[in-house]
Amino acid sequence: MRIRVDHRTTYRYDAPASSLVQALRVTPAEHAGQHLIDWRVDADIDGSFRDSRDAFGNRVTMFYADGPVSEMTLIVTGLADVTDTAGLINAEETLPPAAYLRTTELTQWNPGLAALADRFRDEAPLSAVHGLCSAIYSGMRFEVGMTGTTTSAGDAFAAGHGVCQDFAHIFVTSARQLGIPARYVSGHLARDEAQEAAHAWAEAYVRDIGWIGFDPTNGISPTDHYLRVAIGLDYLDAAPIRGARRGGGAESLSVSVDAATAMRQSQA
Repeated sequence: MRIRVDHRTTYRYDAPASSLVQALRVTPAEHAGQHLIDWRVDADIDGSFRDSRDAFGNRVTMFYADGPVSEMTLIVTGLADVTDTAGLINAEETLPPAAYLRTTELTQWNPGLAALADRFRDEAPLSAVHGLCSAIYSGMRFEVGMTGTTTSAGDAFAAGHGVCQDFAHIFVTSARQLGIPARYVSGHLARDEAQEAAHAWAEAYVRDIGWIGFDPTNGISPTDHYLRVAIGLDYLDAAPIRGARRGGGAESLSVSVDAATAMRQSQA
């Protein structure tokens, strides 16, 4: 499947912000299941870019604005070919699986999540993670605007609703409770319609198989409609854009994501 992405993030500040720096994890890494055809990261203001990799192997583009900023749009466009691997991930790893057993503020367990994990404690790991994915999909309600980027897995699970970020955090936290390494994934799901955010899902490590993707928001493993961009222990490690600034007052943010299937050009 060929996927076309147009991802635009606009920031507006009440007063000019200075020393503005943005860290963008918006460029997919290539692996056996996906290949970049073309990819570009740009801004509508003057500044400089610097590329690097973080501890998780994510591609990071740092943007440094040249001067004070009142409004800025960061633009990500590209094409990628994705193959359906039945959820199996064969990518270069920078950390051992055990590193993804660590707990974070967003993935701390509580009695409710412990009870969810306990439902699958006696099952084989592969069966357990499939069961977790199905249980979260059927037990949680997708609802926009009720949670935020600081909502923990436990709080979202207790509320019974959230967005893809929350579903992924709940899966990751519960899998780790079972001793199964799990990580957060940010990326794009080609829906052929405008979206207000990128997508998020999770991956779990099963011995003798490897890393396997699970999307508890939709109750499936990723297909060739999923473009994997960044990974981490939680949302904060894989967030598409995080930044810092001086001044600026209140900030408003708008995001537009167009991730769609694209026609391949026929060969003469």
